[in-house]
Amino acid sequence: MPWKEVTKMTLLQEFIHLAMKPECNLTNLCKRYGISRKTAYKWIHRYETEGTKGLKEKSRRPKNSPTKTNIPMEQAIIDLRQKQPEWGGRKLRQVLLNCSEQEVPAASTINGILKRKGLISEIQSEKHHRWQRFEAEKPNLLWQMDFKGHFPIDTGRCHPLTVLDDHSRFNLGLFACLDERTETVQNHLTQLFTRFGLPDRILADNGSPWGCQGNDYYTKLSVWLLLLGIQLIHGRPLHPQTTGKDERFHRTLKAELLQHRWFKSIQDCQEAFDQWRDVYNLERPHESLGMQTPVSRYKVSNRTFPKNLPPIEYNISDIIRTVDQDGIIYFKGKHFKAGKAFKGQKVALRTTESEGIYNLIFYTEIIKTIDLNGYNDLN
Repeated sequence: MPWKEVTKMTLLQEFIHLAMKPECNLTNLCKRYGISRKTAYKWIHRYETEGTKGLKEKSRRPKNSPTKTNIPMEQAIIDLRQKQPEWGGRKLRQVLLNCSEQEVPAASTINGILKRKGLISEIQSEKHHRWQRFEAEKPNLLWQMDFKGHFPIDTGRCHPLTVLDDHSRFNLGLFACLDERTETVQNHLTQLFTRFGLPDRILADNGSPWGCQGNDYYTKLSVWLLLLGIQLIHGRPLHPQTTGKDERFHRTLKAELLQHRWFKSIQDCQEAFDQWRDVYNLERPHESLGMQTPVSRYKVSNRTFPKNLPPIEYNISDIIRTVDQDGIIYFKGKHFKAGKAFKGQKVALRTTESEGIYNLIFYTEIIKTIDLNGYNDLN
């Protein structure tokens, strides 16, 4: 298999879960994961005949996992809690139901055991609440994207980039980055688009590199996404709850991984991210999903990432202009600001029902309205 050793088990389990879905196009999925159909059929056959035992030879799970031993249920609960100290009774019960042949007690009983053993406090119990939030109807209608606050490592600082599917809470990408530059984000999004396909929209906050820069609403990154047919939308300024699912994901990442260890390098961070992402997507029950795992609700997009950006085509009646290096276009002896993000791109002026008023179009999006009647140098 061509996968890197550090992420092989993560990708293998992820691939099998997605390949087993009835609507899966296995040929396309194999291409996105960079493996042959022969290799795919081998792993699918092993999974169908042996279940998870067929993957044990490369598993990262510890040998003393409570789901694979005959220890009493109470000890199994304690061991699993110690392995996942941030999980409460509902998550622990669901994992045990999935893996244990023993009778599993109710979540309230499990919480009682944890409290009795000093593994959960009343303060911790009060922190957990059920929230109801907007949810996209299907996978890939909306992704959420953000940088979690950077933190120090031995060789500098790590800037974690996270991308989450809104419908399934499936973590598409968790990347340890050295910076928060446009090129860094674009390279990682290219990896995700190649593997999972294209979403309809991506929701991000108003910060760099995807947010407004100065007086320009559009950025180099948002222009690239528009060319791919992806709309980049922004949350309300100073309202992080707009990207609530990704913010919640960040809290989980911090509680279950970041606060428990120190990292030596970016490579060290990425290895830990890959292992934790495996657990989050494939094992960890999600309360807002009815205690299902994120991978059980996710499927790859039918929109394939193109090798080359599609050409921009406008209507025959449109007036075409090229944006100069300062983000300006010229029309009827006047100049208008299109935005520096469109430098070198062709845009179209399209007439409206009102005399002297034009829509300025880039690809399929109206980026602004131009009014010749009320023209001034600030247009």
